[in-house]
Amino acid sequence: MESMLDIAPDVAAALAADRPVVALESTIIAHGMRYPRNVETAIAVEDAVRAEGAVPATIAILDGRLKVGLERAQIERLGNEGRQVAKVSRRDIPFIVAAGGTGATTVAATMILAAMAGVRIFATGGIGGVHRGAAHSFDISADLQELAQTNVAVVCAGAKSILDLGLTLEYLETRGVPVVGYRTDRLPAFYTRESGFGVDYRLDSPEQIAAALRFKWALDLEGGVVIANPIPESHAMPTAVIDAAIEHALQEADEQGIHGKATTPFLLARVAELTGGDSLEANIRLVLNNARLAAQIAVAYGSVE
Repeated sequence: MESMLDIAPDVAAALAADRPVVALESTIIAHGMRYPRNVETAIAVEDAVRAEGAVPATIAILDGRLKVGLERAQIERLGNEGRQVAKVSRRDIPFIVAAGGTGATTVAATMILAAMAGVRIFATGGIGGVHRGAAHSFDISADLQELAQTNVAVVCAGAKSILDLGLTLEYLETRGVPVVGYRTDRLPAFYTRESGFGVDYRLDSPEQIAAALRFKWALDLEGGVVIANPIPESHAMPTAVIDAAIEHALQEADEQGIHGKATTPFLLARVAELTGGDSLEANIRLVLNNARLAAQIAVAYGSVE
């Protein structure tokens, strides 16, 4: 696989020198929001990582090549092409590569490529999880399976609030994936700071988190860690407003027969429309917040003895 992997020069130099690197996904660029806001956000997230002393590595598949670290023109390309770009999870990688295709990586696919390159810390908005109604649909995100087996820590604002958060936590517990609350005892719910569910451990500094990650992997305890970082209070949305928008969007998805990998982009887009764009602004702010924390953890991870 290494022959198919292109690591950007700045990322490769950082890895060779044991300097901190933070992986970033590309689904948010192609499927998360419209052009040019998607590109502006991607660049801002990279800048936030750099400001904290780490090197950003946005991950995607371009023309059949696995890319760890993108140039500005490549980010522009993904943003311009938008949903014409394939949404790539674990199962899709070999087919997109074999066809010489282009794909935006989900949390699961980003974790795989990050681990392949030797990147341990990854920042995203929210992880996928167990969808509402999964008892009938069996719709469970591949992100959870990847967290159970791939040694990458994922900094997020919890699982996306369009999901069944209780069942998502149960799945993670079953697979031995720890959920760490950063300066919180409660699981954040993406747009809101509080979900009503607890976390496994509360840690209050990047250094504490980095030390726990070092011990986990030094003990050969395979798999990732969810680091749940609440959206900044100034950008959090009222729970009643976001819950009403989600319920409306879920009903529309059901009526239109939308399922599988199309579900999350549809729901997030409809929630943004139903909230007058407020949820999109919240999404952008929480991603930036996660990028900053991920970079701080990456810096601390590199200094742990």
